[in-house]
Amino acid sequence: MKTRILFLLFLGVLATVHAKRPNIVLIMADDLGFSDLGCYGSEIETPNLDRLAKDGLRFSQFYNTAKCHSSRVCLLTGLYCNQAGSNSLSRGATIAEVLRPAGYSTWMAGKWHLSNQPTDFGFQRYWGHLSGACNFFTGDNTFRLDGRKWDIPKTLNGKPFYTTHAITDFALDFLKDGKIDSNSDPFLLYVAYNAPHYPLQAPEDAVKKYKGRYDAGWDQLRQTRYAKQVTTGLIPKKFKLSPRAPHVPAWDEINDSEKAWEARRMEVFAAMIDLVDQNVGRLIDDLKRRKVFENTLFLFCADNGGCPFERTRGRNLEPWDPKSYWTYDASWGQVSNTPFRLYKQNQHEGGISSPLIAHWPNGIKAKAGTITRQPAHLIDFMATFLEIGQARYPKTVGKRKIDPLQGKSLLPILEGKERKGHETLYFQFGTDRALRKENWKLVSAKGGKWELYDLDKDRTELNDLSDKYPERVNEMSKEWFDIAKNKDRVGKKALSPARGQIKDLSFRKDTSSQLEE
Repeated sequence: MKTRILFLLFLGVLATVHAKRPNIVLIMADDLGFSDLGCYGSEIETPNLDRLAKDGLRFSQFYNTAKCHSSRVCLLTGLYCNQAGSNSLSRGATIAEVLRPAGYSTWMAGKWHLSNQPTDFGFQRYWGHLSGACNFFTGDNTFRLDGRKWDIPKTLNGKPFYTTHAITDFALDFLKDGKIDSNSDPFLLYVAYNAPHYPLQAPEDAVKKYKGRYDAGWDQLRQTRYAKQVTTGLIPKKFKLSPRAPHVPAWDEINDSEKAWEARRMEVFAAMIDLVDQNVGRLIDDLKRRKVFENTLFLFCADNGGCPFERTRGRNLEPWDPKSYWTYDASWGQVSNTPFRLYKQNQHEGGISSPLIAHWPNGIKAKAGTITRQPAHLIDFMATFLEIGQARYPKTVGKRKIDPLQGKSLLPILEGKERKGHETLYFQFGTDRALRKENWKLVSAKGGKWELYDLDKDRTELNDLSDKYPERVNEMSKEWFDIAKNKDRVGKKALSPARGQIKDLSFRKDTSSQLEE
């Protein structure tokens, strides 16, 4: 009898521990730079995310991979991109595949941008587009609902179709269909907004809200954002604002018609981020209504820095016209990445630095509003979820043999502690490459000369120390090539030696001829 009572008590304790596992809401924005949220220095209105940051934790040194698909691979698998098999995920298990056997419901809404579909990789429910980018008003032919083709309607839930709204609509549907409340089993909800990735498109009222706010131009705005970052303590004053890039003209040097065009496209970019924040607010409100917000780990990050590519078509059309296809370029991209250098694809800080907001009232022990300066990376999400979800990292999933986990849990940081971080962090996309080893960073853009920076003194990468410390360059470059070849298994082109000179970069293109079409 006594043995039976003890066994029942044990089961009760086990059930209590099991019930305390948090829900996880993981949100990734697309092409959103380090400074594009209010709580990271921006003038764009993001009150919901700002409130999460005020009540939670912000990371000032959180890294992505500087590119869309590779960041998604790292986020999902806890491995470097090619290490996991890149788009195929042939050597990686996903966060859904490890949490689902541990009793989590697993749902995703938004952009996939990898092979097959989320429902092939552990997600029980999915709505979104499989493509890397799509029209925000009319979508494309890659939309799927639970593995089946889904045609884009003109309206959804009483509103004109717009992907940012639709992604949230389906995320809320999954919570509703899962009958989520304080007594339900835990869930993983991965929300991958395709905003503010081009094409720059938004409803007319959302765009007009920002009319006139960017007329002063990019030079002044970078100064304003940087000052806010320093004042709020996000960026230490010792890190100087990087100068305007040589390929970006001074705002005062472009003519008035170009100023008007440039200001207009930044208005659309701001509107798209504002709408993301509004939809984050919808998720927060629903979780609160279901009385599960307090025990939900909420994470918000981005896949890469601001985008430099000028790919505008239909400049003569309004950005709420579905036929339009505006982009912004390096000029505003550098604003997005304030105070850092370079952009999406580059492994300099401007390309790989992401906001990360963490909020979890029942779990975060760090003081509300804390800014942590401990470096972390997308690969750390898997290890974090394994720990808080009491899940097991597999050696195989079906026929896939899974590589050993690369990431480290963020839980010690969430608890206000110093964690034993990564000895090295490796970065690669194409011939852009970097290695961070403690506070030293080795980086090369487009196969150009290796640059060396002491990030403790120079996070904005203004004082190249490669000529001063050639032995360190040699040692770290050897380590980069070893990881690239033997762990990440990159192709031959990515293993080409760095050249002896820094490569000149240029991104801006004249699109004024489109006004005559």
